[in-house]
Amino acid sequence: MGKTIAEKIFDAHLVDKPFDNMCVLKLDRVFCHEITTPVAIMDLQEKGKDTVFDPSKIKAVIDHVTPAKDSKTAEQGKILRDWAKRNKIRDFFDIGSNGVCHALFSEKGFVHPGFTVIMGDSHTCTYGAFGAFAAGVGTTDLEVAVLKGVCAFYEPKTIKIGLNGRLKERVYAKDVILHIISHIGVNGATNCIMEFTGDAVKSMSMEERMTLCNMAVEAGATSGICMPDEVTVEYLWPFIKDEFDSKEAAVKAFSVWTSDADALYEKVYDFDVSAFEPVCTFGYKPDRVKPLTEMEGTKINQVYIGSCTNGRISDLRIAASVLQRALAAGKKPHPDVRSIVSPATPAVYRQALSEGLIDIFMEAGFCVTNPTCGACLGMSNGVLANGEVCASTTNRNFSGRMGKGGTVHLMSPAAAAAASLAGCITADW
Repeated sequence: MGKTIAEKIFDAHLVDKPFDNMCVLKLDRVFCHEITTPVAIMDLQEKGKDTVFDPSKIKAVIDHVTPAKDSKTAEQGKILRDWAKRNKIRDFFDIGSNGVCHALFSEKGFVHPGFTVIMGDSHTCTYGAFGAFAAGVGTTDLEVAVLKGVCAFYEPKTIKIGLNGRLKERVYAKDVILHIISHIGVNGATNCIMEFTGDAVKSMSMEERMTLCNMAVEAGATSGICMPDEVTVEYLWPFIKDEFDSKEAAVKAFSVWTSDADALYEKVYDFDVSAFEPVCTFGYKPDRVKPLTEMEGTKINQVYIGSCTNGRISDLRIAASVLQRALAAGKKPHPDVRSIVSPATPAVYRQALSEGLIDIFMEAGFCVTNPTCGACLGMSNGVLANGEVCASTTNRNFSGRMGKGGTVHLMSPAAAAAASLAGCITADW
């Protein structure tokens, strides 16, 4: 019987199997940020275990509240900073070189096909776009991972998400994943891995695949995953070129990390993406999704473009193109809307500057912030007041997610950009 890509990765990393359905895996990467890791650091220190299994495999960043907004967040940053220095963690990204973790670590080439990756962050599933098994974990698992380089998971069960057809104009990867979540529900992939496959996925860029995998957890999945191919190799080539004679050789080597034709799945879903429309969420769950046409006219107070879901250069290009066309047609920044854009990494920021995108955003009335996760989880750089509404490119619309009493409508960068000038949700751009 054939195996899924997740089963193959588990087999290759299996250290122990203490129970029938429990696998202890060797880890290729342990990622850390200043919100969840300091708790683990302090607990390990109290136990006299202030060491790491391999400093070259640990990557750390201050990204959720950066720069610090108060003494508490400054202390969190200090704990991570001092720990990284004590343990000689070379890849530590502090103020000035830091960015949103899942965007930054991806563009640094830290994840390769077949890797196992964990982090104390639910959207660690983003790295599955590279053909890796990547999952968010709790504090205890993070402590063991930092100390011993292993983590325990249940045997993988995989749900196959077949995506075929061609996306219509104005429909993006964000719309695709929202359609999927609305169909299977927020618990539809609980304790499973969502494997994205099909012609539509093959035609997607790495950044689009990251958007798909990033929101797999919003359907309850442990991880999302895509098959590595020529697109994966092209993205990673600057980091792997010394390991292979050619890109073709790399594609062949990585092809071992693909699911077999006779692999068994828990469930199989097939979607024709050519039927998908631009959508956004309503209410307070990510599976509550409507076409933009049905949400037309919904008033907003804020627009936010950024995050580990949609803050990459391709996202900024899409949003800026919508704004540029509208500005050329004589539209002005809406007086009742605060618009914020946060490039996900310094490299994205610099590229956006060089392409003139930042000028477009500023002409459209946007506040351009440094790379940060702050607004996404209601901690800084764009927190909502009670009763306010935000059109956002982030990944969660839970009640109070971006601020107590605030409402978040999730949508693509194009839809968010259009809303910023219209002052409401609109399907017209």
